[in-house]
Amino acid sequence: MAISTSGNGNGFGNRRRGSTGTLSEINVTPFVDVVLVLLIIFMLTAHIMDFGLEVDVPKVKYTKESAQDLPVVTIRKTGDIYLNEQMVNINDLKTEVQHRFGNGKAIYVKADRETIYEPIAQVVAELGADGFQVRLVTQPEDAADSAKKGRR
Repeated sequence: MAISTSGNGNGFGNRRRGSTGTLSEINVTPFVDVVLVLLIIFMLTAHIMDFGLEVDVPKVKYTKESAQDLPVVTIRKTGDIYLNEQMVNINDLKTEVQHRFGNGKAIYVKADRETIYEPIAQVVAELGADGFQVRLVTQPEDAADSAKKGRR
């Protein structure tokens, strides 16, 4: 609550003609405090907010852009298998794909470059046996990477 020293001498403001009483103003200090705290929290947690699974796919020569909207099976370094960012058992892969995506005929398989070959081979074999066309996800090679390979 704020008081004005000008006015009729009784310590209360005289903002309108003949009116005496308290001066009501909005106190923005708590609002600013809350906004600053939220800003600090956002700045501290912004780097933690990663979307998707981080998988370092192998680099190959660039061929053509062929991205389609298909289900993605991701195999992490540890051998864990994910279907569009949700962990799934290899035995339930066919039913999960059909349940979530209908009767699609193609599927992307994305594996980390440090993954041992066995889980990759098992997933590709399982999907192939279930009638899916398997498309492997890779990353285009940079010009600097191809120049290094040429020097070897």
